[in-house]
Amino acid sequence: MCNFVHLHLHTQYSVLDGAIKIDELVSRAVAHKQQAVAMTDHGNMHGAIQFYQAARAAKIKPIIGCEVYLTSGDRHERKPVAQGGAKTHHLTLLAESMEGYRNLCRLVTLGYTEGFYFKPRVDHAALKEFGAGIVCLSGCVSGELAEYSKNDDLEGARRLVEKYYSVFGDRYYLEVQPHLFPEQKKHNQLIQELSREMGIPTVATNDCHYLDSDDHYAQEVLMCISTGKLVTDEDRIQHEHARLHIKTFEEMQQELPEFGDALGRTLEIAERCNVEFDFSKHYMPCFTLEKEVSIEDLFVEEVHKGFEKRLVEIEARYGPIDDVLRKEYDDRLAEEIALIRNMGFVGYFLVVSDFILWAKDNDIPVGPGRGSAAGSLVAYALFITEIDPIPNKLLFERFLNPERVSLPDIDVDFCIFGRNKVIEYVCDRYGRDNVAQIVTFGTLKAKAAIKDVGRALGLSYAETDRIAKLIPAPRQGFDYPIAEALKMEKRLREYADGEGEELITLAQKLEGLSRHTSTHAAGIVIADKPVVEYLPLMVDKDGQVITQYSMNYVEKIGLVKFDFLGLKTLSVLHEAVRLVRETRGKSIDLNSLSLDDQKTYRLISSGRTIGVFQLESSGITEMVQRLKPSCFDDLVAILALYRPGPLDAGMVDHYINRKHKREQVRYEHALLEPILKDTYGIILYQEQIMQIARDMANYSLGQADMLRRAMGKKKPEEMAKQREIFLAGAEKKGVDARVATETFDQMETFARYGFNKSHSVAYAFISFQTAYMKAHYPQEFLAALMTFEMGDTDKTLKNLNECREMNIPIAPPN
Repeated sequence: MCNFVHLHLHTQYSVLDGAIKIDELVSRAVAHKQQAVAMTDHGNMHGAIQFYQAARAAKIKPIIGCEVYLTSGDRHERKPVAQGGAKTHHLTLLAESMEGYRNLCRLVTLGYTEGFYFKPRVDHAALKEFGAGIVCLSGCVSGELAEYSKNDDLEGARRLVEKYYSVFGDRYYLEVQPHLFPEQKKHNQLIQELSREMGIPTVATNDCHYLDSDDHYAQEVLMCISTGKLVTDEDRIQHEHARLHIKTFEEMQQELPEFGDALGRTLEIAERCNVEFDFSKHYMPCFTLEKEVSIEDLFVEEVHKGFEKRLVEIEARYGPIDDVLRKEYDDRLAEEIALIRNMGFVGYFLVVSDFILWAKDNDIPVGPGRGSAAGSLVAYALFITEIDPIPNKLLFERFLNPERVSLPDIDVDFCIFGRNKVIEYVCDRYGRDNVAQIVTFGTLKAKAAIKDVGRALGLSYAETDRIAKLIPAPRQGFDYPIAEALKMEKRLREYADGEGEELITLAQKLEGLSRHTSTHAAGIVIADKPVVEYLPLMVDKDGQVITQYSMNYVEKIGLVKFDFLGLKTLSVLHEAVRLVRETRGKSIDLNSLSLDDQKTYRLISSGRTIGVFQLESSGITEMVQRLKPSCFDDLVAILALYRPGPLDAGMVDHYINRKHKREQVRYEHALLEPILKDTYGIILYQEQIMQIARDMANYSLGQADMLRRAMGKKKPEEMAKQREIFLAGAEKKGVDARVATETFDQMETFARYGFNKSHSVAYAFISFQTAYMKAHYPQEFLAALMTFEMGDTDKTLKNLNECREMNIPIAPPN
């Protein structure tokens, strides 16, 4: 074991300043045999959970901290130093315990919500209020104490140290660093004298900003990107003689020979810092009860009440329900209710139903459903979705798997103009402090890294743009890193081997680092108490409070995310319905349309798909014209088929040829026919894989969902295990071994392309609604469409041309 750990270190989340990636940091700490390592990014805790998990996985203790920005004045004051405002300094804080973690979250949050002035600042009053459970290191040469060493003010330094000690007591340490510039040496001497005189221990840190010593230039280029400077600018930020890499114990010992105790004290601090997260807990928002009844009883009552209303709609659409079908509905509903109660998600469903019903009551259009939630009959009964899962053959276990408990994830589409009103309602209903939006991070991907580094090096835009364009286009949503692009593109490789060596080398070093923060387009956290009790918050450029952790890590610590998406199509449909009511006196219920309407399918088949949801692009329009959908199942299939995987695999051609009887449909076994009949023998949906596993190999649907996931991940060991289980189950069902093997092979192949049928059904419903309105009320529909697309010249011209081709009169301007 090493006799030193790093306690002052900046990762990629010290945005455009730190150049250390978390995985590389942990690997380096392991290589140096360090038993712990700290993360202390500038003014934020963005990477805390990612860092914690990575360190734990490597069996290294993670120490969560932050180098906060501290104003020596009042954090509420907004005044430049030149006008008498207080200076801003650096201060290193480490969470000693969970209490310390929560207080650190509060401090970092206050920096944004109350102290932001160029930087997120805290003050001494905040430290005093929230200092419990926090270890405080006095800071680098940009710290408050260093001001006194610069001015040779020993008495002022004593007073400041006493001020800190009064707050932190034996959790306060005087920080020394090994950097070779004169200010650091002078500061170390002051620290040594104060420690001797006042009995306050010293601790050695290195202010790490990059991985290896030869990364210093890349980090300076990163700072140029941040500040808009060129590397040739004399006034750019430089760290000459600083050597801010992750040093070994031997390097630290050599550079701080007189501070042996300070090096060893890092182990003492590491020993006392013990933050432990319990990732098994979920913190559901509290649904307020308006009557004296348990939340579980209210849930059951609301589900049954809603289902009775749904039965009226079902019978109006499909005719009377016989006893067999009624039993299927009742059994499914009872099963889902029991599973949701056992999983502890009752409150979640009531919360989602509550804000959706509020939106509908306030004339805010809501989508029919989205994602796997459309497979839930309970969601349908609570009016969360408009999709009946039973006639659509959707599976609840694709949404919530009782054998692999994870948080439910119901995404909801709202009208683009109503979304913010719903968020405001949620803030009022559950408490503004209990609600936050979610941060996202923009990273320096290959093209951006080349362009940004090129600009910092002084290359022209034309030059860097030309080189960036040599990076191959993304494949199925995945961007190629520079290393892969060099193998694929000869011209890029030749450039990197010649005149572009510096650019490409530096771009590779910086590739993948965080470039900026922004707000997630949809994600909202609703907690059972103030969100800051769980994680740090910040404020975005629009003044919205957002989490400092990204979506995955928000969920990891047990908070529940809700996706509120804005969908323009809902606004268009709402306006079209309003116009029909106003001009024709006719009311239209979009959720009660007959899905057998042939006029709608003729319009789609003719290729008149401008304005038809998800069917507008030239590629999918061409496919639709070839396929000629004649029923709702065809629409569902179209949305699942028009993706790179199925297109490349030839699944589209097989589907079209089989639909039009140009190719024979065969089933390996009679059990497969009812499952694959709707898709002409093609395994198109993830739900079909689950159904095959259930019916052919006796899997429960929960086990079948695990199989589906395993096939998607393509892990050889897991697949070998699943193959054995599947074949054994098929044998018990009397299925021939050859047939079972061939079926499993087919499932494994198509799992790469399988789509979530629940999502496809929900979005096909919107496709049908838009096509129906266009087929039956083209004038009103296109008028609504143009209202919402008038800012886009190309779309407006297309819409005007569509009006002409459909012989719809265009009113002249007034």
